Parts: sequence; C-alpha cells; structure tokens
Amino acid sequence: MNEFEWRRQMRALRQPVAPRQDLWARIDAALDTAAPIAGPAPRRRHRVLLAAGLAAALLLAAGLGWQLHRGLATPSATQATHTPAAHAPGPVAPWKPDDPRLAGAAIVLDAAQMELRQALRQAPASPALQRLLSHTQQQQASLRQLEHQAG
Repeated sequence: MNEFEWRRQMRALRQPVAPRQDLWARIDAALDTAAPIAGPAPRRRHRVLLAAGLAAALLLAAGLGWQLHRGLATPSATQATHTPAAHAPGPVAPWKPDDPRLAGAAIVLDAAQMELRQALRQAPASPALQRLLSHTQQQQASLRQLEHQAG
C-alpha cells in the first residue's frame, strides 16, 4: 500500500456512517421504566451531606486544636486563650501566618469559623454552636500565640 491509497482510505473515513439500528427507542424505553426521583429525597440528602461536612470540619478543627494544646501548651499560650478578645463574637479578618506549618491550621480554623457563623445565622439561639465558635476562636488565638512565640 502506498501513501496515495492510504490517504484515499483516510478520506473515506470522514464520511458519516448510519448506525445499524435505531438507539433512541431503547433509550426512551429505559428512561420510561426508570423510577422517578422523589421530590424531598434529594433535599434531605443535601442536608445530610451538608451536616456531615460541617461535622467533619469541626472535628478536624477540634482535633487540630487538641493536638496543638497538648503538644505545645505553655503558660503564656494558656493565658492567651482566656483573654476577652478570644471570646469576641465579631468576625476576625483572615489570617495567613508566615510559617508554613501553621498556614494549614489557619486555613482550617478560618473555614470552621465561617461555617459556624453560617450555622449560627440559621440557628442564632443554639448554645452548642456558640460554644463551638468560641472554642474555634480560642484555638485560633492559641495558634497566633504560637506564631508570635516562634518569631
């Protein structure tokens, strides 16, 4: 086979080819027999996934704070968690530490605070959410104190 024959065969491949059988009839039949999706189920699934995501973020932040507190607790870091600024309910500006070891923890704590504030907008009287937000702010203050001590 030379190059001209090969090119002729390649041009022949550009022509449209009709399928051997009509596929739309089987597709329509399959869609008709499929069970319809119920209205409330996807909404309920969305709420469950949202709650699971929030719980995972809070668990991660709590575990991180526990590790930091357990491994690096000093008297000055312990005193910093009990300052009135740590319990302030107002939003805190996003904080990006220079130390790469603390940067990941800062991102997680900022995300946890944002999710807690969103949850508090939906349930402002929830004492559990308020305690979690206060605890997250205490962890962030401890992390800032650690950065300050590291220099």
